[in-house]
Amino acid sequence: MIPDDVIEQVRDAADLVELIGESVQLKRTGADWRGPCPFHGGTHRNFAVVPKKGLYYCYVCHAAGDAFTYLMKRYGMDYPTAVREVARRVGITIPDRAAARESPDPREHLFSAMAVAQEWFATRLREAPDANQARAYLESRELPLPVAAELGLGFAPIDKSFPVAMAALGLEESVLIDVGLLVVREDGTVAPRFRGRLLFPIRDLRGRVVAFGGRSLGRAEPKYLNSPESPIFHKGSTLYNLHQAKNAIRKEGYAVVVEGYFDVLRPVLAGIENVVAPLGTALTPEQAALLKRFGPAVVLLYDSDSAGLKATFRAGDECLRHGLRVKVATLPSGDDPDSLVRSGGADALRRILDDAVDLIERKIQLLDRKGWFQGVERRRDALDRLLPTIRAAADPIAKDLYLSVVAERVGVSKAVLEADLAAPAKTGPSPGAPSPRDPGPAERRPLRGDRRRPGAKTEARLLRLVLHRPEWLSRARQEVSPSLFEVPVYREIYAALAGLPVGAPIGDACAQLQPGSLDAWQRLAAATGGLADLEEDAEYATAVEHLELRQRLRAAPDGADVAARREWLATLSPEAGRRMTWQRQARKPPKGTSE
Repeated sequence: MIPDDVIEQVRDAADLVELIGESVQLKRTGADWRGPCPFHGGTHRNFAVVPKKGLYYCYVCHAAGDAFTYLMKRYGMDYPTAVREVARRVGITIPDRAAARESPDPREHLFSAMAVAQEWFATRLREAPDANQARAYLESRELPLPVAAELGLGFAPIDKSFPVAMAALGLEESVLIDVGLLVVREDGTVAPRFRGRLLFPIRDLRGRVVAFGGRSLGRAEPKYLNSPESPIFHKGSTLYNLHQAKNAIRKEGYAVVVEGYFDVLRPVLAGIENVVAPLGTALTPEQAALLKRFGPAVVLLYDSDSAGLKATFRAGDECLRHGLRVKVATLPSGDDPDSLVRSGGADALRRILDDAVDLIERKIQLLDRKGWFQGVERRRDALDRLLPTIRAAADPIAKDLYLSVVAERVGVSKAVLEADLAAPAKTGPSPGAPSPRDPGPAERRPLRGDRRRPGAKTEARLLRLVLHRPEWLSRARQEVSPSLFEVPVYREIYAALAGLPVGAPIGDACAQLQPGSLDAWQRLAAATGGLADLEEDAEYATAVEHLELRQRLRAAPDGADVAARREWLATLSPEAGRRMTWQRQARKPPKGTSE
């Protein structure tokens, strides 16, 4: 197979205007070129070639692609032949060793299925009566239908017409299940994964559709639903729009990282093209490594609320670990990149990006505003919040600069900071060590009563996710304290996992567990087999939200927040919510008396 870096080199060097101009009469229109479409035999200039992006698009038949796609559709070439033909034209030699090993990609049928599905969904969005709600939603977001069509957006109907249409086109049901377009229910029936959703195609670095992100148009939850992991899609190793943004990232020297699909599309449509987004999860080590391939720096442009700031610093530390320079751009309160560009244009966003400050400086700004540098005790706490970012810096120069800045701001010597930095990072109580809420080894049996208490299932669900995939442990150890777990065996398991060195195999934590906790570990690990079809993002977010709410309610005075307690318990067990109401009523003093 032709190496990816060679394919990218060929694609970047291709002159799309010259290639298409050999058979299509093109005329410059601004920065683009227009002519009659060679695919549907049009006579009007509805066919656009955009050399800056290396793409073509027809506004009538909606044919779209790059230089390779053009040769494949126009002349019936297969993908490797198209790559070699473009390489020949631009004078790039494909290595002989690659030619000798060339063989069909065993996943080609999966890519083909996704391409067919994407075209079908896009046609539904443009033409189907049941897509009126999706078209109205796009209109409300000021995204005209022709632009949405150019971007490849689609609509998944709420009925079961999708599998019927795919079967008529000759696609096997097993293939659609493999790529996550169909799901097998518990009763053995098969149904579409995406129903009644606006779909955003997610592409790999070659521009091939590998997954979809579906936005709910009604009250269906979760609001955003992504394709599951598949042989061609790994969520933690993919960034939305990177296939288009990579050249702009090289040119600008940095990537702008945002949170959502519209937050990517709006700046891109306004001319700011070096914008990418993770796929609904925290930025992973694999995604940070991808960004490093195309540029030396990133600007994080997340929301300015507390959740956005938490995600910003988590992503910033991950980028620092991969040697990237990290800046943080601050959006006006209540704005996101989409709304900012809609109201103020590209210039408003460029001003925000120009004012971006270094990650450590942004942390210091926020701590200073909240008075964290006033008083010895608070300075110590402020330092605990700054040290993880210093530790994360893989670049020795950046780390030294961070040490100097923090030492000056906190008021301690740089030598003391370096000594503190050399100490092991604090990740919570040592696994197995008794704590005020830990009754000790003798009481760590996985009691049936523990597993039945409201919230125990939430703890188990979170542990199943962590055991299922290391990426969730990497995120959880930054967001979830062992103290949030009330079931002793679950708390011991999570503390052992959180205390593992970064990158260590999850199984290493077993050596630190008591026999009763080890039994619980084995049950949880055996239960992870059914996680493949779960929407893991929603599962994780719900579990963490419940644990944090339980902690807040636990700290409240007895009798406070009764409605909130009942609401939380009801989300886990309606019976528990009713039982709590009865208990409260039973404890009320008789009328005319006082407690």
